[in-house]
Amino acid sequence: MARIALAGNPSDGYGGAVLATTFADFSAVAEARPGSALEVEPESALVSACVGRFARQLESAAATTSVSWHTSVPQGLGLGGSSAISIATLRSLCELYGIVVGPLELAALATSVEREDLRIAGGREDQVVQAHQGLLFMDFGSARYERLDAALLPPMLIALRPGAAQPSGVAHAPLHAAFARGDAGVRAGIEELTSLAGEAREALLEHRHQVFASCVDRTFDVRARIMRLDTRQVAMVSEARELGLSANFTGSGGAIVCVCRDELHRAQALEVLSARGYTALAPRLGEGSDA
Repeated sequence: MARIALAGNPSDGYGGAVLATTFADFSAVAEARPGSALEVEPESALVSACVGRFARQLESAAATTSVSWHTSVPQGLGLGGSSAISIATLRSLCELYGIVVGPLELAALATSVEREDLRIAGGREDQVVQAHQGLLFMDFGSARYERLDAALLPPMLIALRPGAAQPSGVAHAPLHAAFARGDAGVRAGIEELTSLAGEAREALLEHRHQVFASCVDRTFDVRARIMRLDTRQVAMVSEARELGLSANFTGSGGAIVCVCRDELHRAQALEVLSARGYTALAPRLGEGSDA
């Protein structure tokens, strides 16, 4: 399933913490079958790399697997599109070869493919939440992962603008470089993002939706302070806030997540954003299957 970052992103690549959830409106599906050579349909360097990693670490016979796949997750919009494909591919390989792995091992495999094999910059949030599925608080500093009830979330909406898409590495690479050279502002921002994820978690558990919405807003504000953002994507947040919504990027791309006051507010905002050319929807949250 696709992924929505809510608060704390993108501190996950720096030992921080993130609150995120999967949603069922978009998903990736893969089917692995025995073959005489590696075959991937349609061709995909990502899927091929997943098969290669699986063959090296878990089952050498997988090197000659035939994999077919498809995805409805819009690519380049910050919805965890590549990791959704990775997780779906690895799950299908596990099913074919009768190998049982837990969510953390599954996430680690997918992360290794993207970060080590394909050199795509980014953190670990996407793979971890998509391997677990549902609403998850992830503290990467202490390796603490806590599933929360998605029913705790207030009414939310997702707004997409395909024309504002960009590969996640474009946004993440400069941040990685700044953090690596010890940029004081960036490091302070990561600490603040980490705190916001924990504050958002507590707000949900205590049913303080206004505080949660503030954490979503402040997460974007910190991101804007420590990263160079695409002006088209920043404009999306500005438009949402003009409608009284709290807003943050869902990831690094042309999609935002918005917190609404109530169901009526959400219905009104969906109508306005749709009329302005956005693809806007109320996400179907919770656990489920990528199939």
